[in-house]
Parts: sequence; C-alpha cells; structure tokens
Amino acid sequence: MGGEVCRAVEAAEDLLLVAGVDPSVEGERLGDINHITSAPAADVVAVGAVDQLNPDDIDVVIDFTHLNVSRTVLDWCGANGVHAVVGTTGFSAEDLDAFRAAFVNSNAIIAPNFAIGAVMMMRMAELAAPFFETAEVIEFHHNAKRDAPSGTAMMTAQRIEAAKQASDSEWDTDPTEQEVVAGARGGKVGGVGVHGVRMHGMVAHQEVIFGTTGETLTIRHDSIHRNSFMPGVLLATRRIGEQHGLTLGLDVLLFGEATSS
Repeated sequence: MGGEVCRAVEAAEDLLLVAGVDPSVEGERLGDINHITSAPAADVVAVGAVDQLNPDDIDVVIDFTHLNVSRTVLDWCGANGVHAVVGTTGFSAEDLDAFRAAFVNSNAIIAPNFAIGAVMMMRMAELAAPFFETAEVIEFHHNAKRDAPSGTAMMTAQRIEAAKQASDSEWDTDPTEQEVVAGARGGKVGGVGVHGVRMHGMVAHQEVIFGTTGETLTIRHDSIHRNSFMPGVLLATRRIGEQHGLTLGLDVLLFGEATSS
C-alpha cells in the first residue's frame, strides 16, 4: 500500500512527494523519487517511521502501517504540528481520545477505508437500517490481512446499529440456539451480524445484507485493486487543512457531516 500511495502522490500535480519512509526498502528507487529512506524531508511523506523526520519540512504524513507503529506516528504528528492521513484501523476509544487531545495545532483524518464507493456503501447501509429487521455484514479480504473483522466492517456495523437505535424500530432476535461449529454465526455488533472471509485472490470486498418481510436488500462494494483507495487518500491529503483536530472517516469531506460513530 505504501508504494501505491507514493505513486499516487507523485503523480498529483498539486502535491510534492520527496520520499517514502520504510526502512525495509531503504535505498530503492520509486519513479522520480531518488530514494525510499528512513530519514527524508518532504511536503508529503508516506511514512513507516518518524523518529528522524524534520517537522519543519513536512505538511502531511500519510500512514498505512500497523497499529503500534501508527500510534507512534500519530503521537509524533500531534506533538510536532504535522497533519496526518491514516488508513490504519483497530484504534481503541482511549487511543482516539488521546489523538483528540494531541491534535491541537494540526489535524488528523483516520479512515477505515479510503475507497469512495466503500464510504457510499456505509452511508447507504446507514439509511436502510431503520426499515429492516435483520442485517448481516460480510467482508472478504486477501489472505494476508491480519485483523478480522476489518475496520470497514466494524464501522459499517456500528453505524447500522446506531441508525437502528435512533429509529423507532428494533432488530428481530437471532433464532439460533446451537452453533454446530463455533463462530458459524459470526460476531455481533448490537443486533448486526459480522463475518470475515480471508481468501487468496481477494483484495477488499464487503456485502451488507438486510432482510424484512418478503424481501432482502444487498449493498456490495468491491475494491479490485489497491489503487481504488488513492482518490480518497488524495482527497484527504488536499483537504486536511480545512478540518479541525481529529476526523473519523471521509463523510465530512464527501457529505459535509461527520459519521455517527
């Protein structure tokens, strides 16, 4: 993902990418970027380590790493007044509270999915929730993904549940009395079932299935290449200066309002 981000930023005429930070590939060439290094200076940096960066040379850090690394990146950005665009998922409520306190002189956007279609899928699912009695979220990812369910699936389920709770309707109870195989019914976020599939050949896909009397509604999104996330990454990078503090998801950029989560 880091290489895809570097290529997207490099190709954007209004953004300047000086380097990408990933010590595992230090010294490699990427397009017109002289080196991928662990100690660059840039207006926009795709980053995997931050301890040697000069904050005076950076406007935005784009982070697609792992949870523990991303916490360090966000802490550094907040402390040094650098904007952060983050695609890492799995942060706790305590993490988010800490980021809200840290980002006073700069802003952060954390999104579980930067694909515009995925954001639309979550919004449509949120709108549908009050009108159906059952809902299941099924996410499909490549077999190298480490977490399950995905951050997108969790945010989708949370937003569906919040929309349902805000309405005058209720979910039907799950009739399952015995799971022949443990976990066959997936996990639950309130009344919403959540299932994760890991498989060769997949990139990132999700279905939300709603059911009511005599009908079902399926909302599906497919990312068939990692470049599907880049329009959202570039949108967040260009507009992060307009936000204030911590923003979760791309809704505020696309619809002018924050998510309900």
